[in-house]
Amino acid sequence: MIRVLVVEDSMTMRHHLREALAEDPELLVVGEAVTGEQAVEMAGRLRPDVITMDMMLPGISGLQATEHIMAEHPTPILVVSSADRKELFSTYNALAAGAVDVMEKPRGDDSDVDWSPRFRRTVRMVSRIRVITHPRARLDGRARPAAPLSPPAPAAAAAPPPANPLALVAIGASTGGPGALTELLRDLPPGFRTPVLVVQHIAASEQFAVAFSDWLGGQTGRNVRYATDGLKVSALAGQVLLAPPDRHLYVQDHALRLSSGPPRHSCRPSVDVLFESVATEYAGLAAGCLLTGMGRDGAAGLLQMRQRGAVTFAQDEHTSTVYGMPREAALLGAATFVMSPSRIAARLAELHPVVSRR
Repeated sequence: MIRVLVVEDSMTMRHHLREALAEDPELLVVGEAVTGEQAVEMAGRLRPDVITMDMMLPGISGLQATEHIMAEHPTPILVVSSADRKELFSTYNALAAGAVDVMEKPRGDDSDVDWSPRFRRTVRMVSRIRVITHPRARLDGRARPAAPLSPPAPAAAAAPPPANPLALVAIGASTGGPGALTELLRDLPPGFRTPVLVVQHIAASEQFAVAFSDWLGGQTGRNVRYATDGLKVSALAGQVLLAPPDRHLYVQDHALRLSSGPPRHSCRPSVDVLFESVATEYAGLAAGCLLTGMGRDGAAGLLQMRQRGAVTFAQDEHTSTVYGMPREAALLGAATFVMSPSRIAARLAELHPVVSRR
């Protein structure tokens, strides 16, 4: 039995969520909270297997409730949110604070036809994730101290820096990615000018995903936007380019390309599609980073990058929300280094000259 705590202040929406969950006999609603304070108290008292979290709540917000829960009683949290821009930014802040995934609330139109079964599937998936006490959510020193950061993989110590400056950095992330991406990009020095291409799996509507670039840019102080087909990589210095919703991003003839080709590992965009193209186009002039996420997308592509001479990174287990994709990469021997996003940023800075901003 999967025990669910529903956090939602709207009586109508609570009823809808409860009815949707009731269709699955393995999903049991053990409590309903209508304020952020109730959510925190009930999370500690009921110890549910998963929480569905609204963002706009009376009292403390859903974001604040998420931060408290992840600091005091880490629990897999599925944000169930509307597509209002203010709420979207709170949603991404909650993901950075340790929430696992996001679903848009029903819109009341034809798009709702399969909403209930998708909601149940997502609740089941989220409930299986072993969450950590999230670093951002360590409030007032109440959470356990962080363990030492993982050392580099054995092969890393002898790995020489590339003979030439990096031309491109490729990053892949999934569950837990918004927080890891924020840490990595924020910790790069201001003068880091190597273009960065990112595939972030976001299991939400296009409207949800489009706001991600604005949120990430605001969090990191970097020029972040969605990639468009045909952009020359040489013209992208200092920019972070994201794969658009439901489109593969890859490089060909030193230009960005977008595709609606078949999903890889049930993912579109796919990290493997990006990494494999970077391995072919840039070989030892690139760096690849595989961050937190469920599944194995990106592991094989990262191995191809390493085999072609690229410097490759996998996020360590301690800092990963889900040690799935980076674990697969480590098992394949695809990672030159295994470390936290912050240490990945420091190593990338060492591998490429930094240009001072004037």
